[in-house]
Amino acid sequence: MRFGILGPTQIRTDDGTPVDPGGPRPRALLTLLLLDAGRPVSVERLLDGLYGAEPPSGALGALQSQISRLRRRLAPHARVEAVPAGYTLTVGPDAVDAHRFARLAAEGRTALAAGDHPRAAALLRDALALWRGPALPGLPDAHADRARLDEQRLAAVRDRIEAELGTGGGPELVPELRELLRERPLDERLYGQLMRALHAAGRPAEALAVFEEARRTLADELGADPSAELSALHVRLLRDGSGAPARPRLPAQLTRFVGREAELARIGRALAGSRLVTLTGPGGVGKTRLALEAARARTGTEGCLVELAPLADGGLIPSAVLAALGVRDGFRSPATDALDRLLAVLADREVLLVLDNCEHLVDAAARTAALLLGACPGVRVLATSRESLGVTGEVLVPVPPLPEEPAVRLLLDRARAVRPDFDGHARVPEICRTLDGLPLAIELAAARLRTLSVDELADRLHDRFRVLARGDRAKAPRHRTLRAVVEWSWELLNAGERDLAGRLTVFAGGATLDAVAAVCGVPYPEEPLASLVEKSFVEVADGRYRMLETIRAFAAESLTGRRQPSPPDLHAAHAAHFLRLAEEAEPLLRGADQVRWLRRLADEQGNLDAALRYLTRTEPRDALRLTAALTWYRRLRGLHADRVPGARALLAAVGAGPPPGLTEEYALCLMNAVSGRGDDPEDAGLIARVAALMPSLDRPLRLPFTVILWSLTGGPQLSVDERVRVQLGEDPWGRALLDVGLAYQALFAGRAADAEAGFTRAWEGFRATGDRWGMANCLDPLAGFAYGRGAYPRALALLDEGLVHVRELDAPEETADLLRTRAVVLLAQGAPEEAAAHFTRSGELARAAGAGDKVAGALRGLGDVSRLAGDTARARVHYESALEACAATWFSVGETVRILVGLGRTAAAEGDLDAARDWLAQARAQALESPDALLLADLADALAALAPRPERAAGLLGAAAGLRGAPLPGDPDVARTTEHTRACLSAEAYATAYERGRGLRSAAVSER
Repeated sequence: MRFGILGPTQIRTDDGTPVDPGGPRPRALLTLLLLDAGRPVSVERLLDGLYGAEPPSGALGALQSQISRLRRRLAPHARVEAVPAGYTLTVGPDAVDAHRFARLAAEGRTALAAGDHPRAAALLRDALALWRGPALPGLPDAHADRARLDEQRLAAVRDRIEAELGTGGGPELVPELRELLRERPLDERLYGQLMRALHAAGRPAEALAVFEEARRTLADELGADPSAELSALHVRLLRDGSGAPARPRLPAQLTRFVGREAELARIGRALAGSRLVTLTGPGGVGKTRLALEAARARTGTEGCLVELAPLADGGLIPSAVLAALGVRDGFRSPATDALDRLLAVLADREVLLVLDNCEHLVDAAARTAALLLGACPGVRVLATSRESLGVTGEVLVPVPPLPEEPAVRLLLDRARAVRPDFDGHARVPEICRTLDGLPLAIELAAARLRTLSVDELADRLHDRFRVLARGDRAKAPRHRTLRAVVEWSWELLNAGERDLAGRLTVFAGGATLDAVAAVCGVPYPEEPLASLVEKSFVEVADGRYRMLETIRAFAAESLTGRRQPSPPDLHAAHAAHFLRLAEEAEPLLRGADQVRWLRRLADEQGNLDAALRYLTRTEPRDALRLTAALTWYRRLRGLHADRVPGARALLAAVGAGPPPGLTEEYALCLMNAVSGRGDDPEDAGLIARVAALMPSLDRPLRLPFTVILWSLTGGPQLSVDERVRVQLGEDPWGRALLDVGLAYQALFAGRAADAEAGFTRAWEGFRATGDRWGMANCLDPLAGFAYGRGAYPRALALLDEGLVHVRELDAPEETADLLRTRAVVLLAQGAPEEAAAHFTRSGELARAAGAGDKVAGALRGLGDVSRLAGDTARARVHYESALEACAATWFSVGETVRILVGLGRTAAAEGDLDAARDWLAQARAQALESPDALLLADLADALAALAPRPERAAGLLGAAAGLRGAPLPGDPDVARTTEHTRACLSAEAYATAYERGRGLRSAAVSER
């Protein structure tokens, strides 16, 4: 979602759809939140901004109502969250035009200070283009933030003019500067800029007259003389001669230069330390434009562009350089004469030669460059090529594709040239990613927006070479279409390189050398791979070889119709290799080496997905094996988004029953096909099919995590029967997992001591195998026991140990669990702000992983923070948000009960005991249907706080302790109720009632 407050208040969703922010008061409220987007805004500041220094009575309630209405208007694209310090609009600063303006203006000012005028001008133009009118509509005219933004806008205008003067601007700036001076007649910087603009326009007399105008105005209005800087500029203009500059050898550009700030800086540093710098990279990546900008930014040296692409003979390079320098070759035709003359011309000159497109004449270009650099000390060479020149002293600057943000800026800039009203679209980043961030492809795509909509363009880019087949007629043929660009590089490859390039297209996301050797059927692929890398047809990083998708698409076309192997055989070899890899990795994901293998599989994610799609179409049995082998990896990494459609497609391909010998794999596929949303009509049937299969697995499982997946899919397995013991077998990891199941069984049954001992045994078992996931999932409940006893430092130490493990695994759901438990401990320890930060981060991780029940748990925690701080209104907002986040599935029942308990405690804190009892009655109804005794324990504690008689409260506290198998003195709510109840009774009466309740347990909770 995008927000605009630099002009009329504007809200647009990511696809460009406008959203009505409401009337004047909601717009003002939204503006105040946007000024601190992503950061808390205090209630006091909001009330002051809406009502002034003396808000009317009821203003706080009206604010809460306005917040609720604004929350509904922005849902589901953005959220207004209650936080301890006030309210936060949870959007990034770059989603708000005022913050984007400030960032771009600051970057432009930095570039200007560094002398990078082209970049500064581009950044500042982008910043000022965000203004659509007066800032902060709806707020008072004297609002401090409006004055601050107006000053920033004026500063950016002056900086932009300074940058454009530095890039050779002048005549076109004069009218704007005169208008600015009419509004600000005492601004000396504007006077100086107008003088320089007039001088650059060839109007020196007018420039000197402006100084006299400034001197008179300053004397009349302020009684002051012009500053030393303005006076020095006046003297410099008086002394400046009128000699015309030398004819530029670098062509002027018709479009703005976008992005590449880091590369420009790198080239500048390289040219300062070396006389030969070569820009390398694939066709269309923008090497020529980058070289020209770098040459233009190098002050004090003449620059000259030498275009080598039209040449077919390397012997003509010296003549091409002479022509570019403006030196006539006369009637001399032998190349040796041209070279001698070139050496004579450049012997005493300071010049930067841009040798563009050297790749097809790389040997001749290298020889010429070496001769020039050796004989002409004032010459520097900036070359562009698909591969290096290979000359001693050469410094290489690889030019990668544009990252997403500058790629999007480039597309928007070029699109507005053909459609001035173009205001962006949610699919613009997708288009840039599809085109690999190649500037030429992006410019060609922008040109197509003259006749195609963004959706039409994005949907057609699967056939990118046809769609991007029309370009600038003024450019060389090789740069007019995307196909021509890639074809130029393709023709430079030899037959063996082309053959391997075609076969490499089977990989999705790159490949290791071992994978290339195993799949492509090319003996000793190291040499042709190295050559493809040198010619910028393939990239290599961290031992992985990768093609840009555009190059991959072109090379894939060349593979069609080839033999040995044919494309189907190549895909089969690819799928077989990655099936072997997944099955090799699976057991290693449950041991000491799991982190390395998680990273290995993450690197191959694209290939594994491609292999699974191929096997689903061609070999469903093998697809079942691959799905099963990857299930635990996907669970650890929280990769749930695409498992359901893929698993359901595979089930359709396999049929209604498991193939022989693959019952376990088939059951796992069924579990992967369960969406878990609660409203999916197919889930119940899938779960029933798994339930029918699981009893038939009467031997030790090859994949023992099947038991965990079944528990998560079908419901909590509260009894570990003999069949489960057989399924887990005698494998150390399986035995540790069995101990976890037994520990949870004891925990839910109220045998706390047995549960704690079981989790300790399981932790020791997982530690022996080196499995970090297992250790972390034992440390979480063990920390819970320490918390319950009030041993907060011990609990935090256990949780921190667990967090080390899950962060190594990069496991988002487990990290969310541990952060939530840590927040509970911090809240009890008296650190509410730190607890709130933990709950917030836990919710973010759970939301990203699609774990709705864990999002609800984090929101409930924020509700507890607010409630314990006395802010019941904000607590209720958090609890209600938590209820909305809970899916209607078995594992959300416990979370729902605890949220309802929180709402009951909140109502009680506000003195509304009837509402509190209603909330707890709803909680009781759900808790009594659950086999989890801990829910009844939580309910008993809450009912104790509402009990009409202290004896009843003591009995309920005893019932809670009996249900848990241990008291819970570490919980702040329980501690407060216990203290109050003890104060109302004698020690003997309290003990009698407490023990009576402990004996009755669930009956005491059910009693009305």
